[in-house]
Amino acid sequence: MDAPARLYRCTVMHQRHDRFAYRFTQRVFSLLLDIDRIDETCGRLRLLHHNRRAPVAFHDHDHGPRDGSPLRPWIDGVLRTAGIELDGGQVLLLSFPRLWGYVFNPLSLWYCRHRDGSLRAVLAEVSNTFGECHYYLLHEHGQPMGWPVRKRADKVFHVSPFIDMRAEYRFHIVEPGDTLGIAIREYQDDSLLLVATQSGRGQTLTDQTLLGALLRSPFASFKVMAMIHWHALKLWLRRAPLFRKPSPPAEDISR
Repeated sequence: MDAPARLYRCTVMHQRHDRFAYRFTQRVFSLLLDIDRIDETCGRLRLLHHNRRAPVAFHDHDHGPRDGSPLRPWIDGVLRTAGIELDGGQVLLLSFPRLWGYVFNPLSLWYCRHRDGSLRAVLAEVSNTFGECHYYLLHEHGQPMGWPVRKRADKVFHVSPFIDMRAEYRFHIVEPGDTLGIAIREYQDDSLLLVATQSGRGQTLTDQTLLGALLRSPFASFKVMAMIHWHALKLWLRRAPLFRKPSPPAEDISR
């Protein structure tokens, strides 16, 4: 059964666990959209716009191929290369919307279901503050996946100059419904280094719920970026070691 578009009022938390430990939380809101029905969803709302300048908007070029082209052919191609067929099943995309023309999505998730309703893949779209992105495809080689999704992936994409590339991500992703639960733990040599979580409660996406979220967190995207740089400054002042930015990985997608 198709899931309706939803809005999640969330808290994002980052916590570092080594001798340069820090922790911060930030209130945000995310949208969960069916990528095949974005125009339909925006058409019934006054406050959310698709590929148009507006206080709250979703732009295709913020995701996937990043060139503004339709998202469905791109994700189908990504999945097909990994031997995954959805047979026309639903793809839901969880991300921050553009607010006042600006967005920064450290993590967006694509939930990919087969036509029979079973989950077949989750694509984790990771962005850094250098304007680059990488995709970690979590899957079972075309077989149905159970909830919650628990997967590991070697880190291949530079995110922070204060963490080197010798690390592993451990994903824990709960099925989005009335609540949202996402946790990514970053390990180095089996020692926990960083935990990033996003959790919150969902509502049907309406103009009323969108307005409430906007009034509660009108500059969420700006604040997320500001907090990242603020804690980077504090790490630099504490003389945390800096790691040179490596060349991007040869492949955009880790399968």
